[in-house]
Amino acid sequence: MRVAVETVAKGAAQAAVTGNTAQPGTGSATLTGTGTGTGTGTGTDSGTDSGSVTRTGTGSVTRTRTGRVAEAAAGKSAAPTASCRAARPRADALRNRERIVSAARELFVEFGPDVALDDVARRAGVGNATLYRNFPDRAALTHEVVLAVTSRTTLRAEEAVTAESDPFAALSRFVHAAADERIGALCPMISGVFDKDHPDLLAERDRLEETVAGLVSRAQSAGRLRTDIAVGDVLVALSQLTRPLPGIACQGIDRFTHRHLQLFLDGLETPARSELPGSAATLEDLRRS
Repeated sequence: MRVAVETVAKGAAQAAVTGNTAQPGTGSATLTGTGTGTGTGTGTDSGTDSGSVTRTGTGSVTRTRTGRVAEAAAGKSAAPTASCRAARPRADALRNRERIVSAARELFVEFGPDVALDDVARRAGVGNATLYRNFPDRAALTHEVVLAVTSRTTLRAEEAVTAESDPFAALSRFVHAAADERIGALCPMISGVFDKDHPDLLAERDRLEETVAGLVSRAQSAGRLRTDIAVGDVLVALSQLTRPLPGIACQGIDRFTHRHLQLFLDGLETPARSELPGSAATLEDLRRS
């Protein structure tokens, strides 16, 4: 049974059923009662009505609706729209960023970290506006280059460990692979040109140093690597041998780089043919320099 008192004004209606459904509309109507009627449901249905509300003699309500309805009683929420989702970088934007980092890596090796950013944009094939949109200043670009080179060089070291059963062969493989990754671009980190204590850089540096230290330790334990050198010697030699003199764009530098690295590796292998001056360069020595 349903008992209701209805007031209708100006031909438009608003229906609200106590304990069942509250429906705001554009007219004015009040339904008060208990139980359920045709066209109603349990819970609360709130939304925006921009259409008409028609009431029939059986108590049913026909609605024309626009807008979004929140169904609280059913525990449902409106699905997020595309504009609410986090925007993802476009593929071409990501490619431009990678090209900038790659170009900066090459130029840092060839000319040092003070190379003109206009030259970086030109080498990358992008406009200056694109470069500065990705990297607002030199420090931001240098940070990204060092982070990328450190991460990729660590991966090459891990691959060498997996690929080579002989410890010295693994070290040799890593040295040549590190040159291809332009480890010489890490000079800004070693010389302290920018914030070398940034948490991201510290984490990647620790990964690289730990992995290379493992390569050196295993080769020495196997009797293949001379014992009067340390990880610092390997990293400093890599940095020096993988880049030309600043300001000199040497054509075909890669060919000479790998020749000189092989000479370096031959000097590392046992038996040692000479006594090295000074003491082995440790990681602590590099950080203090």
